[in-house]
Amino acid sequence: MRIFFLALCFLLLPFWFGSINPARSAPQDPSNEPRGGILQQALEGPLADVEHLVFAVRKPVRRHYYENFGYYLFPPSFYPYPPLGESQPGPAQYSGGGRLCLLHLRSGQVTVLLDDPAGAIRDPQVHYDGQKILFSYRRGGSSYFHLYEIGIDGSGLTQLTEGPFDDIEPIYTPDGSILFCSTRCRRFVGCNPSPVATVYRCDADGANIRELSPNPFTDNTPWMLPDGRVLFTRWEYVDRNQLSFHHLWTTNPDGTRQMVYFGNQYQGEHPPVPRFSDVAMLDAKPIPGTHHVVASFSPGHGRAEHNGWITVVDPTQGPDRPEAARRLNSQRQFRDPYALAEDCFLVVDREGIWLMDDRGQIELIYALPASDTQADLECHEPRPLRARAREPILPTTIDQTQATGVLLLSDIYQGRNMEGVARGDIRRLLVLEQLPKPVQFSGGQEPLTIGGTFALERILGTVPVEPDGSALLELPAGRPLFFVALDEQDLSVKRMQSFLTVQPGERTSCVGCHEPRTQTPQASGIPMATLRPPSRIEPIEEVPDVLDFPRDIQPILDRHCVECHDADRREGGVQLSGDRTPMYTASYWAMVVHGLISDGRNYTGNQPPRQIGSAASRLLTLGDGSHHDARFSEHERKVIRLWIESGATYPGTYAALGTGMHTIEFPVETIERRCGSCHLRTEVSPYHGMSKGSLFQFGQREPPQALVPGFQDFNIVIRLAYLKYGEAPPHQWMGNLSAPEKSLLLQAPLAETAGGLGLCGPVFPQRTDPDYQEILASIADAASRWEQHRRFDMPGFRPSPYYLRQMQTYGILPDDLPDDTEIDVYATDQAYWRSLWPPQASVPGSSPSGSASR
Repeated sequence: MRIFFLALCFLLLPFWFGSINPARSAPQDPSNEPRGGILQQALEGPLADVEHLVFAVRKPVRRHYYENFGYYLFPPSFYPYPPLGESQPGPAQYSGGGRLCLLHLRSGQVTVLLDDPAGAIRDPQVHYDGQKILFSYRRGGSSYFHLYEIGIDGSGLTQLTEGPFDDIEPIYTPDGSILFCSTRCRRFVGCNPSPVATVYRCDADGANIRELSPNPFTDNTPWMLPDGRVLFTRWEYVDRNQLSFHHLWTTNPDGTRQMVYFGNQYQGEHPPVPRFSDVAMLDAKPIPGTHHVVASFSPGHGRAEHNGWITVVDPTQGPDRPEAARRLNSQRQFRDPYALAEDCFLVVDREGIWLMDDRGQIELIYALPASDTQADLECHEPRPLRARAREPILPTTIDQTQATGVLLLSDIYQGRNMEGVARGDIRRLLVLEQLPKPVQFSGGQEPLTIGGTFALERILGTVPVEPDGSALLELPAGRPLFFVALDEQDLSVKRMQSFLTVQPGERTSCVGCHEPRTQTPQASGIPMATLRPPSRIEPIEEVPDVLDFPRDIQPILDRHCVECHDADRREGGVQLSGDRTPMYTASYWAMVVHGLISDGRNYTGNQPPRQIGSAASRLLTLGDGSHHDARFSEHERKVIRLWIESGATYPGTYAALGTGMHTIEFPVETIERRCGSCHLRTEVSPYHGMSKGSLFQFGQREPPQALVPGFQDFNIVIRLAYLKYGEAPPHQWMGNLSAPEKSLLLQAPLAETAGGLGLCGPVFPQRTDPDYQEILASIADAASRWEQHRRFDMPGFRPSPYYLRQMQTYGILPDDLPDDTEIDVYATDQAYWRSLWPPQASVPGSSPSGSASR
């Protein structure tokens, strides 16, 4: 039944991603057929004082919505990755050919302001005075986009920013500064080998660049709102699914008051059944004369160049109601919406520039010439060329000399999905930091977790919660922080599953835990926390701030668990030894397969109380003395509890990425002949792209799997189904690379008289059986490859050359690093993270600095 369901899910994915209505649609022409008259009405209405549109022409990029600048980390391949080359890391995420143009609305004549056949031009915005245009430009022969200005007559081209970074999507702000997105954040997205950008600010001349958003993942398309705030897209997935949360946020232009605008807590269905949450909300802009915005709701995790459904959002209904979003177009997709009025929108597609009314009807107002379409050029980002009023200037509240900000939590008990939490249950907050990635090699979590978090999480410490539910916290500025509410036993009650940040000197507040935004806070007197100074984060003594399973957790299991749960005894079918399998250790597999820990499991956000973290993790109760007298010490219990709360990751370093994973090339025909009578299954594999092969089911858990020999298939199995749904681990787990002869795949069918477990009867009466020896040789061969590519917790480990190159690029490691230099990868990671903090940042709760290489 599970196989049938999963197969059906994958067959229906194109339907879901391509046709599902992520929001309520207005009555409209079902096929968005063009009609006349829209342009004429616009020229008599919202475009009456507009002579020209400014727009960009360039080649599109056929990838995810955020993959349109920079380079991939490495050339397309699967593990083991190709040797490091001398040139750029991998294929460019942009194309050549770009123009900045003006379209005369009444004559249709096009004027080219800037033409660079080898470069690329994007994101034009007209200044408030209507006399110059700000845009992002990658000159021909250059690898980076930078910010430029040009006069509306094509004169005075001026470069504003420079350096080995991509600066994109700029906007003017009413105080004269510029906001934009930039790769100056020096990080990769958590689930793709692609660099990303976050929101920055600079002066009008490009000076004094400062990061506003410390998002560990990516931000996109900032735009001014009429009230002086900035609307932008924030994609983040703190302990939740990576496909579902590319939603709309706001910030003040100085970076303060970063708040959800629409979508962040929507409870969609768990993938692969996409709902409203599985759209990327991009290019959002205000609609004149209303409180609404228009955006491209780009389906299926966000399509290339932001193509999607043109959608009107009413934020007055609250940030999480699907009814607040009304989709205009039904069949064909468009992008780059710009609202001229509540019933008139500029949009583009590959044909050209269109006008769309509020019923989704369209009229083409500019078609690209055939020579452009044949050259794969397309229109992008049309905007009216006219002067406009400045938005109100919001006074800045930051103090650049400060290293911290202050947050008031009014009442943690006011919130959604808090059933079963009584007043007084929550005693303190655990403060965590989600850590950016300097590299990423795939679309999955491996080897950080098995279907869990995509990022490491730093433990900063705790702060008290008052009896009335209030807390006043002093937090380090410019960091992506989140909280876990703890009870009197320091067990998790509720997890934030998103992040917040404060600017230097900022004083801000929130109501409660995922509180509704459509009601005012309940009056309950002055919060008790405000009657004292802000609480500083109290570091947790004798616990590393970034925990590492082999280093910090396995020794505890060795002391208390392995006597009964090693490869030889496996009491209850559980192995908790540190023996290495192709990707993790046997014990780490057991944590997930046997449900010993509870983490976000890649589900949607805002999970019920006590469902994630230490309160829901059996591992802690198994060590309280009730399970065969196994009893963790208080310190051991604290380490395990904090490891669970900080994501329960396998490595405690990003240097582990892209290394130490060696799949076993099983002799499939031999295993089928000797084991097939009991374990062979005939179901068709539902996993797209996986190599064909016989399916086996070992043990009671389903579904059956192929004996996949390559990392690509192994990765697909892990990422797409088995461990995301808590099912059987891949068969590779049964190979023990530390002691190949103790592999479960060999021990289970080996007779007890020969030293085996005899679980399958005496399939192999002796170890000398040729088929036994053939299987053993395949496992031993995988183990031997460790001599060339060691794992992060092995002596002599050296990180991937791609990791080393990025750390050199970021200035963390020296450029002239000898090949035999011993590298402290933990100190290297710490130095990288510290380099991302504001210059004046303090370090509450973090480890002391160390040498990255020696």
